[in-house]
Amino acid sequence: MSNEIVFTTISSKGQIVIPNMVRKKLDIKDGNVFAITEKKGLIVLKKINQQLSQDDIRTLKSIHDAWKEIESGNGGKAKTSKFLTEFAKW
Repeated sequence: MSNEIVFTTISSKGQIVIPNMVRKKLDIKDGNVFAITEKKGLIVLKKINQQLSQDDIRTLKSIHDAWKEIESGNGGKAKTSKFLTEFAKW
């Protein structure tokens, strides 16, 4: 699964099913912890360890900085393929 888009639904309790192929790829198991943020309709969900690693902190800071850049009007436009390539690095 490389830059594939899959669809899921939300339950009446607000639960979202993460498709099996994504769970397997990311080794997501019952009880895993996630960081989540939302801005202007985009939801970012990141699997983290119980303790935030330096990589987790850098990723969350990068997302925060990206939002600030977009809000300041300095964000550029990118083709979908370039966006997905950059997004996959997160």
